[in-house]
Amino acid sequence: MEALVSEWLNLLLRWFHITVGIGWIGTSFFFIWLDLALHPQDRPETGVYGEAWLVHGGGFYRMTKYLVAPERLPATLHWFKWEAYLTWLSGLCLLALIYFIGARVYLIAPTADIAPAAAIALSLALLAVGWLAYDALCTAMRGKSDLLLGGILFFAVAAIAFGLNRVFTGRGTYVMVGALLGTIMAANVFRVIIPNQKRIIAALLEGRPPDATLAQAGKQRSLHNNYITLPVLFIMLSGHYPATFGHPYNWLILAALALISVGVRHYLNLLDQGRNAFWILPAAAVATIALAVASAPRQGLFGSPDAAEGEPVGFAKVSEIVTTHCVACHSTRPTHPAFQIPPKGVVFITPEDIRRQSLAIYAQVVSANVMPLGNATEMTDEERALLGRWIVQGAKIN
Repeated sequence: MEALVSEWLNLLLRWFHITVGIGWIGTSFFFIWLDLALHPQDRPETGVYGEAWLVHGGGFYRMTKYLVAPERLPATLHWFKWEAYLTWLSGLCLLALIYFIGARVYLIAPTADIAPAAAIALSLALLAVGWLAYDALCTAMRGKSDLLLGGILFFAVAAIAFGLNRVFTGRGTYVMVGALLGTIMAANVFRVIIPNQKRIIAALLEGRPPDATLAQAGKQRSLHNNYITLPVLFIMLSGHYPATFGHPYNWLILAALALISVGVRHYLNLLDQGRNAFWILPAAAVATIALAVASAPRQGLFGSPDAAEGEPVGFAKVSEIVTTHCVACHSTRPTHPAFQIPPKGVVFITPEDIRRQSLAIYAQVVSANVMPLGNATEMTDEERALLGRWIVQGAKIN
């Protein structure tokens, strides 16, 4: 019953997390587009930055942006903040449900000598210290090169991923980097964007001219959130692709894909300004293909023709390895306490079941080393190599 409750909590939290995340990302993308698409007014008005005409759902909309704020506030002012807060809170709950409660399996690397409580404390400290360091850096570099600031932040996050990979599993490293970036994004809204908007409103109500630097700081953090979004979305999807988080240089793959996705986001932002820097797209495509080729396994299915050489591996040995290390989860009635049903519906009951999943076994067990979960059953490198050789030799079951 405990496993069933955990699975339903996982499902409902993910569903909620994705739902509110879509709302947050949608508003972020829309307002950055609006900022970049604004044009001077036909009838200039004091304090107006620009306007844009939109058509949607059979209606026309006239959007006007002020340099700081209008002279008078309307009776109703719409805020966009709860999407960010709820996305972060639901993500933190998911982090606790999966990676903190199951720290031994999902978070801590099998080779790391660290207790679950220490790993959880490290994770939470990363979120808090990471935000404080980011905020201090943005404050210290206010008015300086945005490109330089972005470069420093990129290398800092890559270094954090490298360091986390010494302690956490590949999947845990990716999730914690995503949690850090998500925390920065949500804190930008909670600590800078919304408070600055409230200060501007307070100044208007008191009859004082608003501080233009408050609006500038809010816009900078909003733009940061816009560029961070695509790397975070990749991390949310990466758990399904062990070729990324399971690679020995997974932190480098994460950094490269983050850089590529930031480039794509920059292309879209330039396009919203009417500047078509088309070369960015083929450059991103070539970089992605080069990364896929460079990160491909150097042996086995994708490697040298010698991979299949050596004595044939008998299926009896393969069945023994699978029974010892895989069947606890992948059976009709799993004995692993974390699962009430087999993960992804994969079972290893008959020899044909094992042969049918041979490519998945190669990807996750032989190449990426991410299964068994946390290597709780202590599968050896020799056993992985035997499975790999059996698969390369044709995955014969008789």
